Amino acid sequence: MVHSNSDPTMAHPPHYFHELPAEDEERLEKIFKSLDVDGNGKIDIHDLSVALKDFGVHHKYAQKFLERSDSNKSGDISLAEFIHYVKEHEKRLRLGFSHIDKNKDGKIDLEELKHAFAELGVQIDTVEAKNLLQRMDQDGSLEISFNEWRDFLLYAPSTDIHELIRYWRHSTCMDVGENLNVPDDFTQKEMMTGMWWRHLVAGGIAGAVSRTCTAPLDRLKIYLQVHGTCTSGIKSCLTHLIKEGGVRSLWRGNGLNVIKIAPESALKFMAYEKAKRMIRSSTREELTIAERFVAGSLAGGVSQTVIYPLEVMKTRMALRKTGEFAGIFDAAKRIYRFEGWKSFYRGYVPNLLGIIPYAGIDLAVYETLKNSYLRGHSNSDTPSVILLLGCGTASSTCGQVFSYPLALVRTRLQAQVGEKTTMVGMLKSIVEQEGFAGLYRGITPNFLKVAPAVSISYIVYEHCRQALGVDMS
Repeated sequence: MVHSNSDPTMAHPPHYFHELPAEDEERLEKIFKSLDVDGNGKIDIHDLSVALKDFGVHHKYAQKFLERSDSNKSGDISLAEFIHYVKEHEKRLRLGFSHIDKNKDGKIDLEELKHAFAELGVQIDTVEAKNLLQRMDQDGSLEISFNEWRDFLLYAPSTDIHELIRYWRHSTCMDVGENLNVPDDFTQKEMMTGMWWRHLVAGGIAGAVSRTCTAPLDRLKIYLQVHGTCTSGIKSCLTHLIKEGGVRSLWRGNGLNVIKIAPESALKFMAYEKAKRMIRSSTREELTIAERFVAGSLAGGVSQTVIYPLEVMKTRMALRKTGEFAGIFDAAKRIYRFEGWKSFYRGYVPNLLGIIPYAGIDLAVYETLKNSYLRGHSNSDTPSVILLLGCGTASSTCGQVFSYPLALVRTRLQAQVGEKTTMVGMLKSIVEQEGFAGLYRGITPNFLKVAPAVSISYIVYEHCRQALGVDMS
């Protein structure tokens, strides 16, 4: 019995190869050999997993590719089966390409891509459409030829356009970082559907848990910044704090640190959206890294101006001795009564100046590391959690190295009672009495908390995101 070659799952007749152009036969044999890792003339699941990983395609597609191309269900793929499946797959890809190529010029441009998605009811903005096009565009022409379309989608599990789009979109990456001063950008769809506030809620919960878990290191840092000396070590300071107020005292000031998350995030988000509209020209939807930095710095400045009294209160509560204040309201009342309202803005100038180096370096390092990965893995699946945490930790650490002296001066000014030292005066005093190293007093516990803070934030954020139904596609 002779099987018809119309069904790609059926074995094809011998004369199939005679119908194949020499150029196609050579191309497909070359691909087959690259997939046949062990060189035994057959492609099995191990070969596929290893080869696809090298090509930047997630290993989960290996099983799907094997299931569709293994026509005799032997558990591996011969050259004949591979060529037959790929040629049939390419026929279907040709139909999908022709459907999107409205002007029939053999190329798919940005407008055709957006129009095709709109016809299918798939929500996509210009920025995402451009990013998707660039991932497939090999020659930088901002147009997709059929060969580029075919090569990119060779290992896609289906030729259904919705399935292809899911395959195409799979490198979406989420920014990770503790107190990143440049907020996330939300798509038009997320803004319209209200998904943005779920992101903020998930981020707020993650921040609260993260700060609470690392609060002892934060209090240790503040104490060393204000009371640390050349002979003060982490161990001796930690022993002193526990002896003075017990283990629970290590969480002093954490309540305010958590309370200020919600207003700070909301203010920063609103100010960031407003700043983006002011900076962005009418002809562009995507901001450059430099523009995002400017918008983020402006947003950080606005949010910090409003919530800064809580920052001062947090520092005072973290430094208080046992029994000094009855609570947050008692502390605020006493500070206002004896020092006046201006005391709630002590250290405001170095705090504001510190936003610029921290936000700029944090964003620049994170974007550079992320983009370097994506350039080397253009077809890859979502970057691993370890990679994201590594990028977030590295960027936050670099940002803190450059902004830390300003943060230390801010904390010392916040802790002043009755004195009126200026920012410049404080800087001079520290350098004269403690040397340049004095500007980095307490930075060790600050570094120690970065990795766990970022990791905890990410894990809690993921669980909250899933619970709130936040789609990261």
